[in-house]
Amino acid sequence: MVKVMIKRHIKEGKAKDVIALLNKQRAKAMNQRGHLKGETLMSYQNPHCLLVISTWQSMENWLAWKESKERRANEAKLEQFLESPTEYDEYIFGTYPI
Repeated sequence: MVKVMIKRHIKEGKAKDVIALLNKQRAKAMNQRGHLKGETLMSYQNPHCLLVISTWQSMENWLAWKESKERRANEAKLEQFLESPTEYDEYIFGTYPI
């Protein structure tokens, strides 16, 4: 199982636009192979910082969605509302052979 942390810093006054695009993206992600769940959190200290936590059955499932044409198109729309590039951290459950 894989947990993906996606951090975005939103421009002032653009939260509504970003949330709408994220909701659209989440709806599409829910239909992707291996998607288990997702949630969106707002930083208590900085309301312009959003963290999406997405859970997938495998890294292959996540990477297929991450690199899909559909998701990349939505990400391109999101970029105009962000202060900085989206940050990704990917974590694997359990022991991973090194």
